[in-house]
Amino acid sequence: MFLIALWLKNNGVADVGWGVGFMLVAWLTFFWFGNDRMHQKIVTFLVTIWGLRLTLYLAVRNWGEPEDFRYANWRKEWGGSVVWRSFLQVFMLQGFFMFINLLPVIVVNSSEEFYKSYKWLYPLGAAVWCIGFFFEAIGDKQMYEFKCSAKKHPHKKVMNKGLWRYTRHPNYFGEAAMWWGIFILSIPSGMWYVSVLSPLVITYLLLKVSGVTLLEKKYEGNDEYSVYKRTTSAFFPMPPKQI
Repeated sequence: MFLIALWLKNNGVADVGWGVGFMLVAWLTFFWFGNDRMHQKIVTFLVTIWGLRLTLYLAVRNWGEPEDFRYANWRKEWGGSVVWRSFLQVFMLQGFFMFINLLPVIVVNSSEEFYKSYKWLYPLGAAVWCIGFFFEAIGDKQMYEFKCSAKKHPHKKVMNKGLWRYTRHPNYFGEAAMWWGIFILSIPSGMWYVSVLSPLVITYLLLKVSGVTLLEKKYEGNDEYSVYKRTTSAFFPMPPKQI
């Protein structure tokens, strides 16, 4: 993916490759270490559904578009060192976090242990994952439609309809919820103290690093967005406030 980004001069390729990497590791660990158990099939299937949807969505959204503003700003800051810094700070760093994020999947697919007394966690984990998938998929769809509409109606500057009425980042909330769901599904396989690193790290990144915090800097000084911030929850879905 780094070589493709180098050729296209667009580090946004890393976003498209994100879901592909997850699917690759999930299936490799399933076939290499798995025992063909149902819970391994379920976790691998859920990661595949998530990865396919995300990859296709980002590929369609980014096709023909300029480099994402975050990567474009880094490209300007890095200047002559853009090649090696892109390799280390974009692609290798994402690879590291991909590994951390995949810990529950690796534990499930490689563990020979299985604690039947915790089987009741499967429907709970699947339900949490489904809620997360709903928020991410529908949130992305609504934002994509809004951006397409905004090109024809430039006065539309803030998306505050649908799921975006209850949280400023339904897609990020959904992403975090899905990985908490995968973590819950991994508990019966043991080593929960390793698996829990995945949802903890992804939630922290979405809230404090590459998600909410970084994206909202883009809207600093936007009066309409400032009103939106005062009335709408940043992450967890909540009824809008009255001001």
